[in-house]
Amino acid sequence: MPKKASNSQLNKKRITDTLEYDRMRKITIVLLSSLLIIALGACKNATPQVENGKPALMWFDAEANFERFSNPDSIDYYLTKIKSLGFTHAIVDVRPITGEVLFDTEFAPKMREWHGYERKDFDYLGHFIKKAHELGIEVHASLNVFVAGHNYFDRGLVYSTHPEWASIVYTPEGITSITNEKKKYSAMVNPVNEEFQTHILNVLKDLVKRYPDLDGLMLDRVRYDGITADFSDLSRQKFEAYIGQKVEKFPEDIFEWKKDENDKYYPERGKHFLKWIEWRTKNIYDFMARARNEVKKVNPDISFGTYTGAWYPSYYEVGVNFASKKYDPSEDFDWATPEYKNYGYAELMDLYTTGNYYTDITIEESLKNKKSVWNETDSQAQSGTWYSVEGSCQKLRNIMKDNKFMGGILVDQFYDNPAKLSATIEMNLKASDGLMVFDIVHIINKGLWKEVENGMRAGGALK
Repeated sequence: MPKKASNSQLNKKRITDTLEYDRMRKITIVLLSSLLIIALGACKNATPQVENGKPALMWFDAEANFERFSNPDSIDYYLTKIKSLGFTHAIVDVRPITGEVLFDTEFAPKMREWHGYERKDFDYLGHFIKKAHELGIEVHASLNVFVAGHNYFDRGLVYSTHPEWASIVYTPEGITSITNEKKKYSAMVNPVNEEFQTHILNVLKDLVKRYPDLDGLMLDRVRYDGITADFSDLSRQKFEAYIGQKVEKFPEDIFEWKKDENDKYYPERGKHFLKWIEWRTKNIYDFMARARNEVKKVNPDISFGTYTGAWYPSYYEVGVNFASKKYDPSEDFDWATPEYKNYGYAELMDLYTTGNYYTDITIEESLKNKKSVWNETDSQAQSGTWYSVEGSCQKLRNIMKDNKFMGGILVDQFYDNPAKLSATIEMNLKASDGLMVFDIVHIINKGLWKEVENGMRAGGALK
C-alpha cells in the first residue's frame, strides 16, 4: 500500500498548487490583456477601406486652408476625422497658383504668409506624411503646374521675377498678357516655355527627393488656360516648325472671334485650327511623359497622378487629351484630327482624378432639367447627358478604356442643397473607380460632415 502523506506534505502541496495557480492566472491575464491591446490597436490604426476596394481622396487646398492647417494639432485632428469617414488618401496642395511652395526648396520661394496670416516655421508636408501614415492614409502632394500668379492679388512669380512666363492670350479685345485679365484668378504660363519647364521639373524632382516617404504626386493645371492661349511669338514659331510652314495670318488662320445671332462671341475656325489643337495637345502629352520619367528616376515607386476636368467634349480647348490611346476621338468629335489620339495620356497615369462637377446626378435628371454647363475653361456653354455625374461616368468608361478614374466632386456646389452632396458622393463611388472630394474647407466651413458620412456610407465606404 502506498504511504499516506503527512499533514505537512499535504500543506506544502496545497501551497505549491496555489502558487502555480496564481502564476498561471497572472500569465493568462497578461496574455489576454496583450491580445486585447493588440486588437484595439489594430482597430484604431486600420485603414478604413471602401467596401468595393475603391480609394477615397480628400483634397487639402493650400491657400483656402492656410491659417487653419498652420498648426500640427489641426492636421492631426482632420486627418483622424477623414479616416473615420473612410477616406484613404490625403491630397495635400503644396504649390498654389502663385508659384510659391509649402516646403523648403532652393528652386521656388516658400509661402510664409497668406491674407495677413504668418505661418510658424514647421515641416508642413512632413507632418502630414508622418501622421497620415500612422493612420494608414496615403499622402499625395498636389502642385499647380502651368500657373505662376494670382490675378486677384497681383501676386506670384509672373508678377515678381518672371513676367516673361505669363501666357499671352487672344481675347475678343485683342492679344495681351493674361495678367491683364483680372476676371481670371489664375495667371497661367505658356506650356512650351522651356525655361519654365526646367523650373517646374526641378521643383517636382526636389520635392520627391526631399520626401522619400511621399506616396505620390497629383499634378493640377497641366494645361493651357483655354482656347485663348497661347498666342505669343514663341508659340507661333514652334507651331510653324511643327506644321512646316509659315502662318500667314496670325491669329486669324488659327481662329477669329465672331458674334453669333445672340451677340455672343465664338471662335470661328481658321485653316490651321485643327492642327493647332493637335499641336497643343501634343505639347501637354510630351510634358506629362517627360515629368513622369524624371520624377520616377528620383523615386521609381512614386505614384504619378493628375487632376483634370471631366468635360471631355470641350476639354480640347485647354490642350488636354486624358483619354486612352486606344480611343479615337476623331470618330466622335469634329475638333480631333486622326493624329489626335496619339496624345492620349491615360496610360501615363498611376492615379487619375477627374472633376464630375455637376449638380445633376443622374442621366434622368439631366434629361429633365436640360441645363447648360459653362465651365471656367470653356468658350461656350455645353449641354447633354455627359454633364451629369452618372452620364459622365458612363462616357468616361468609353474614352478611358481599361484605365481607372476617380470621380471628383466640388463641395461648394451643394451649399444650397446638402442632400445632393450625399447623392453625388454615392454616385461617384458607385459609378467610377473611386472618389475625390474638393475641398475640405467647404465641408468645415458649412458643417457638412453628416452629409459626407451619409454619402460615404451609401456609396460603400463605411459599413
